[in-house]
Amino acid sequence: MQWRALVLGLVLLRLGLHGVLWLVFGLGPSMGFYQRFPLSFGFQRLRAPDGPESPALGPAGRPGPPGGPSGPSWLQPPVSGAAAAAGRRRAPRRPEPGVCGPAHWGYVLGGRGRDRDEYEKRYSGAFPPQLRAQMRDLARGMFVFGYDNYMAHAFPQDELNPIHCRGRGPDRGDPSNLNINDVLGNYSLTLVDALDTLAIMGNSSEFQKAVKLVIDTVSFDKDSTVQVFEATIRVLGSLLSAHRIITDSKQPFGDMTIKDYDNELLHMAHDLAVRLLPAFENTKTGIPYPRVNLKTGVPPDSNNETCTAGAGSLLVEFGILSRLLGDSTFEWVARRAVKALWNLRSNDTGLLGNVVNIQTGRWVGKQSGLGAGLDSFYEYLLKSYILFGEKEDLEMFNAAYRSIQNYLRRGREACNEGEGDPPLYVNVNMFSGQLMNTWIDSLQAFFPGLQVLIGDVEDAICLHAFYYAIWKRYGALPERYNWQLQAPDVLFYPLRPELVESTYLLYQATKNPFYLHVGMDILQSLEKYTKVKCGYATLHHVIDKSKEDRMESFFLSETCKYLYLLFDEENPVHKSGTKYMFTTEGHIVSVDKHLRESPWKEFFSEDGGQDQEGKSVHRPKSPELKVINSSSNCNRVPDERRYSLPLKSIYMRQIDQMVGLI
Repeated sequence: MQWRALVLGLVLLRLGLHGVLWLVFGLGPSMGFYQRFPLSFGFQRLRAPDGPESPALGPAGRPGPPGGPSGPSWLQPPVSGAAAAAGRRRAPRRPEPGVCGPAHWGYVLGGRGRDRDEYEKRYSGAFPPQLRAQMRDLARGMFVFGYDNYMAHAFPQDELNPIHCRGRGPDRGDPSNLNINDVLGNYSLTLVDALDTLAIMGNSSEFQKAVKLVIDTVSFDKDSTVQVFEATIRVLGSLLSAHRIITDSKQPFGDMTIKDYDNELLHMAHDLAVRLLPAFENTKTGIPYPRVNLKTGVPPDSNNETCTAGAGSLLVEFGILSRLLGDSTFEWVARRAVKALWNLRSNDTGLLGNVVNIQTGRWVGKQSGLGAGLDSFYEYLLKSYILFGEKEDLEMFNAAYRSIQNYLRRGREACNEGEGDPPLYVNVNMFSGQLMNTWIDSLQAFFPGLQVLIGDVEDAICLHAFYYAIWKRYGALPERYNWQLQAPDVLFYPLRPELVESTYLLYQATKNPFYLHVGMDILQSLEKYTKVKCGYATLHHVIDKSKEDRMESFFLSETCKYLYLLFDEENPVHKSGTKYMFTTEGHIVSVDKHLRESPWKEFFSEDGGQDQEGKSVHRPKSPELKVINSSSNCNRVPDERRYSLPLKSIYMRQIDQMVGLI
């Protein structure tokens, strides 16, 4: 009996060892943490609707080894180094310019079990001229309704409360209410921010009236503590844009001239910028303080921490001002901040974090992504090059874009081909490139538009489809969406323009009527869910559609503007022969070779203008006010025949040729 017991024990031991190997080495059920989530969003797990189940995925969405992790490919680390770079350079095949194919649209847009021909018919068919004109008029009517109600019920306060039909200014009772006080400076923000939208829509009489109101009633000599970034992009940028429109000798939008105009808007822009300059003083890194008081300077209790986008997205407006005035000061301080941030990037990944200490240069927020805290930093590296032609801006952007592709981009390489999930850009640790969370925010929807500008249209098409699918699900973009849990993390929608902007630019690049249908969906959603008695209100909750009593100024300066331009094919922006670029707040800027002439380049060296302690040293004196007027400028979007060319070829050949430099 003992030998039988021994044999039985050996058999059981062998079976036990096989069981352990079976579990540990993937010969049985996976013991990995991640299981494949049904990522539907209307995406049906983000795979082809009529294709087979995807196998377990390795890095960058490629098939992994048997028994490997079975989570979504977005959860997997990307391929690094030369292999990733080589993969990104391969241009994916597409069925036609501007669309990922009918099967792709069918399942991306929520078509569980629906005929793919339905989506082909609806989204890739013609968009009749009569319908386009109807949508153009609807977009203009949306702007007029919001603007007229602001002027009737809120002016001269900063914003309109559209539900209760009254104005809103800074929250004097609660200085810590940064959501309000960072933006509202008691300077008629909504009126100032909307100036160039009036011109683009051809309303010369209201534009002239609004400009005179701004000149006569707006002052920056206020005891208001505002965020430097918001004051720059919303107010300074709008003043400069309107000034350029007024002084443009060609007047493409109609007669926007102002009788006896004496560069008042440019003087106002100068006054505001001077009041923002204290933010750049007494900072050891050259990175500015996040807030200033317009009357007294940096508050004594000011925070030493700022976000990368807020500190590094001032160069376009400050640079235009410097080159119009002939005063290097403003461009110099903004450029020094960009370089300081750039020099703090990770040596391993080339990525930047989202929050930094302006005195120590240490990263407080180590998240690297494309949304809040970083978005416009990348945008302005490119747009600064387009405007000013400084090659170091292009070099920084190209390096940043390579790091983004290598570490933030997850999923398969092609939009509509291959195994795994479609491409998505995730949030990672700036030093390791490891995934930090599983959400994206609505600000990231700007990135497809930026990709259009650099010619990476294939990737832009696919990423845009991701955000549009979320919009289709809720009739709005939640502020933050968790792609793993398939649910919003932050539920409000403050009428943001980023998806509309990318839709407009993709249409300009591809001329595919799909994007007109997208714009129509967005217009109809805004009319249905956000229109109230006296304007358009923030959605507090994208699911139950409850509202907040606030209409932010960017709704008129950006959201309505991009919707209008999407449907107004004959607009002078498209037909006048003058090419334009938009700032991060949607303000239109004509670019000419005069803006690319920098007589003070030597002052942009690392050791010029301030010492290492951030104390002011000699700068060139401001000459008498000089105004540069010209209409020739570079193209907003790449030629659709070129959008598979390498980045440098797109920039150097197209942009430089457009401004007549070569």
